[in-house]
Amino acid sequence: MTIRTARPFPLLLSGAIAACTLPATPLAAQGQGDWASYGRDESHARHSPLRQITPANVASLTRLWSYHMRPAGAAADTAPLPDGVPAKFRTGFSASEATPLVIGGTMYLSTPYRRVVALDAATGREKWVFAFPGNDQASTRGVAYWPGEGKTPARIVFGTRTGKLYALDAATGKPASGFGTDGIVDMKTPEVMNGTRAPLGMSSPPAIYRNLIITGSRVQEMPVKGASGDVRAWDAQTGKLVWTFHTIPRPGEANFGTWEGESWKERSGANIWTFTLVDDKRGIAYLPIGTPTFDRWGGDRKGQNLYGNSIVAVEAATGKYLWHFQTVHHDIWDVDLPAATLIDVKRGGKTIPAIAVMNKMAIMFILDRVTGKPLYDVREVPVPTDNDTGEHPWPTQPMPAKPAPLSRLSFRMDEMVAGPPALRATCDKIVADMKVAPSKMFQPLRAESAVAFFPGSFGGIDWGSGAFDPASGLYVVNINNLASPQQMAKQEDGTWGLKSGYAYFLDPETGNPCSKPPWGELVAVNVNTGDVAWRSVLGDNEDPALKDAGGISAGGPITTASGLTFIGATRDSMIRAFETRTGRLLWKDRLPASNYGTPMTFALPGGRQALGVVATGGFAFQPATADEVVVYALP
Repeated sequence: MTIRTARPFPLLLSGAIAACTLPATPLAAQGQGDWASYGRDESHARHSPLRQITPANVASLTRLWSYHMRPAGAAADTAPLPDGVPAKFRTGFSASEATPLVIGGTMYLSTPYRRVVALDAATGREKWVFAFPGNDQASTRGVAYWPGEGKTPARIVFGTRTGKLYALDAATGKPASGFGTDGIVDMKTPEVMNGTRAPLGMSSPPAIYRNLIITGSRVQEMPVKGASGDVRAWDAQTGKLVWTFHTIPRPGEANFGTWEGESWKERSGANIWTFTLVDDKRGIAYLPIGTPTFDRWGGDRKGQNLYGNSIVAVEAATGKYLWHFQTVHHDIWDVDLPAATLIDVKRGGKTIPAIAVMNKMAIMFILDRVTGKPLYDVREVPVPTDNDTGEHPWPTQPMPAKPAPLSRLSFRMDEMVAGPPALRATCDKIVADMKVAPSKMFQPLRAESAVAFFPGSFGGIDWGSGAFDPASGLYVVNINNLASPQQMAKQEDGTWGLKSGYAYFLDPETGNPCSKPPWGELVAVNVNTGDVAWRSVLGDNEDPALKDAGGISAGGPITTASGLTFIGATRDSMIRAFETRTGRLLWKDRLPASNYGTPMTFALPGGRQALGVVATGGFAFQPATADEVVVYALP
């Protein structure tokens, strides 16, 4: 376990930065019927206080309206697919992981067709459309909303795949006057590009803290040298850079020295490709930092490699370091840190402000979010270090006493799926062709065989994260049990890379894994006790012999104050409602395609509750086959 604390509480703010950040209205203060952030607010609890749709009436939901994101006449994917991609993926549709926002009766959405749109949330009618010049694209998971300040009106802000930060007038969709140059800031600044022309963009919306826009980034996974994964904050009115947090510490900074020699220099990765969280009351931002490059081999970066795979707390106004907790030391499995949620834990008659974090292995750490200290004991457990690639794995990894890991973490060959016969035959061929070998928890990859590492690059859990219901204390999350059989190969420069790229232990045609089911589950953890409250199979399978196996999912759930959990995420194109308290399935409906973002719920004019979801397909080994936003409501 690694935890370092600078001090228990953030300092009071002063001077120019305080003047910049304090006046704006917190997102938590927006309307109760709004969904003002990807996670509803910057806690990313994905929980709505709305109660009109209940376990008793959810089965009566009907479609209110739908909206097609693909412009009329568009007949091709916006980003051409590489040669060799199977024909079934060339559908003319593009995939989205977006969750729409609704503020004051207007829905805001980034589409995978080089457009950002504002819709009437009651009807789906377009209010405005912003079309990108050229071939740029807004972050695939959506946009953020800044509520404005004084004479400066509200803005829609987002990053793009080419490293631009945009601000649009929320009322008109026009580039925001006074923000950067014509509403655009170039985030590819010299101090993060390290003298390279490496890729840098954004795949998730930024966080908003008062008058600051806090951005992560999407960077390369290899080669190792490239753009830094630094976290930065920009003035929401002017676009000027306010602070930078180095995700790999520099000489003289806290926690420098966990990299051998100068291996930290110009290192890429260690970025936030998911979501920064903000505790507005305490003025703390929480940075879930991913894996340094290369994410499968670290022989050229010996050491613990901070702040890779760490949750780092900083002063939201200044970026000043407060504390960190590293969930994996010297990551060589690409387990990142995709899930983080602000929660409250009730213990001994007190309420403890906490944060739940999970890497892709679905190992959940529950920490005091003020001090960073674990609320359940964490010990360092010995893990395998044997390898044939010159790797220097860290000999121990942190493991909480509670909760128990939510997904499978090891694999024996006698745990392969038994049938149906066609699936088993496909899996046997994969084993023979790839020399698939069993694995233990945190087994290093090898050159002599393809280690069936559980869970693989898809998780466990991934960007969908979980949802927290404060009334019950249940944290609900969807998990996968899917391995990545991956083998190492020596590169021309003497380093090591993947022999055959990213691979998954499944039938590529059906998406059915080669390990014994269940393959997909919805799991609820009682954060007050650390115990798993329930597990429900998630996903239907076309093969009747596998009806209770579940399926691979991507995306996440939301909860409501009425006791419901909504989730899409599955390959079967369903949207489902579960009873949060018990995990009992109450309702499902078939969407035009799978939803691989997160659903959201909001209040229509007059108070009627609605449920919104984006349905495109395009992940979980499926092509994109639709382009719809679908909204439900009670009759």
